[in-house]
Amino acid sequence: MYLHGLGHFHPENEITNRFLEELDIGTSEQWILERVGIRSRRTTLPLDYIRQTRNRDVRAATEAAVYTLAETGRRAAEMALARAGVAKSDIGMVFGGSSVMDTATPAEACNIARALELEVPAIDVNSACTSFFANLYVLSLMQPDRLPPFVLVVVPEAITRSVDYTDRSSAVLWGDGAVAAVVSTRVPGPVEILGNTLSSSPAGADKVVVPRAGHFRQEGRQVQMFAIRKTVQLLNDLRERHGQQERPLHFVGHQANMRMLESVCRQCDIPPERHHFNVEWYGNTGGASATSIISQAWDEWTPHDDVAVVGVGGGLTWASFLLRFGAPR
Repeated sequence: MYLHGLGHFHPENEITNRFLEELDIGTSEQWILERVGIRSRRTTLPLDYIRQTRNRDVRAATEAAVYTLAETGRRAAEMALARAGVAKSDIGMVFGGSSVMDTATPAEACNIARALELEVPAIDVNSACTSFFANLYVLSLMQPDRLPPFVLVVVPEAITRSVDYTDRSSAVLWGDGAVAAVVSTRVPGPVEILGNTLSSSPAGADKVVVPRAGHFRQEGRQVQMFAIRKTVQLLNDLRERHGQQERPLHFVGHQANMRMLESVCRQCDIPPERHHFNVEWYGNTGGASATSIISQAWDEWTPHDDVAVVGVGGGLTWASFLLRFGAPR
């Protein structure tokens, strides 16, 4: 499988640590930085809406939002298409996924395809924070000759709409964003996607939950320990199976929080210059988190770089792939 282009989008409204302090929910910038290492996050919600309502009614959040998921996905997709040099008319299928959808029906992929004015098959493959990984994994299992030459994968996230802004433990974590990728199993491109994996332990399905009309909740300590353990395992597996001594191996992990990522880097001997992250300024953007980092640095990768990408999330799920950058784009 080949990656031809990546795109990302983050909304303009910014939830700073100072903003959270002013909500008077028993938190401070020092408390937040010590525990999760996040300074800021973006949201699709108006800041005045959060101040006035604390998002008590998650159903009202969808109506109050500045952007729909389809709109954030469209913006990320148009960036990915431009970078890939692929016209919208060349896209033969749209895959979508999200942790918190705008609509139960239709699939979010259909909403995104409509926003892009595409008349092609569109389906969702949802796997919470590993949705982007799950989409690539499902594509990797398909017969290449049964797929169109180019497939668009879009994962928009607006998890702040599900956050209870009276609960400091969740309010400090989440941000909104979207990523998109133009991929192909038939047309060679500048980046090869290797080693797609996806695993789940449904016994832990109750550890991270967003009810249909309720607030996000998780068993934080248990989930963080799970995330660290699985990320270390997957990163070491990718390094063992696909690492090449002459190619620098970079690490991009799910942006759950900075302290979790630092623990992984210590255990796996990842030097600071090979660890890439954006959680400090964008928070945990769910299924959009890891890939948005690669997109933000799209023009900085060299033909000699390997990027190990690891995700963990509700389900419980864990997943990985490796991006091998090749010829200059």
